[in-house]
Amino acid sequence: MTELWNWRIDRAAPVDVYPALAEAIGRVVMPLAVADPARLPAYAVVCDVWEAPGEFGTVVDCYGVPESLGEHTSIAALARLLGRNCLLADDTLDAGRHLLVAPDGTIRPVHFEVTETDDGEVLTDQRLCTLAHPGCRGWSRCHRSKWAPDSINPALAAA
Repeated sequence: MTELWNWRIDRAAPVDVYPALAEAIGRVVMPLAVADPARLPAYAVVCDVWEAPGEFGTVVDCYGVPESLGEHTSIAALARLLGRNCLLADDTLDAGRHLLVAPDGTIRPVHFEVTETDDGEVLTDQRLCTLAHPGCRGWSRCHRSKWAPDSINPALAAA
């Protein structure tokens, strides 16, 4: 079975993302626009990278990722290689809650305001997921996550 990854990067040019992603995951990365399924190597990963408005406007979709590759370690390696913060969805199914992956591999939960536009979701107003904020206390979805408010996983996989 294969995986689908959806990530966001803090202002990285798509032309820089493809080679960094290939290095991070140790696979050939083929841009979706030129990938020919009939000629695609078995070990290749197909990706689409584009710019969207708002914070973390570089969007990355990876298709056909082998399940043997770890998503958290792969995005941590990508953040390190690009020197940019990256985002991935967390496990709460809250559209505004993400995991922020720093270039040093540190992972922490954050929230954004999400606005739907014709160009897709726009993220604004980043804030940490912390018990100091009323939206993260009590019965919030934040407490159902393995990434609890105020949690920090230092240097998960930056090496």
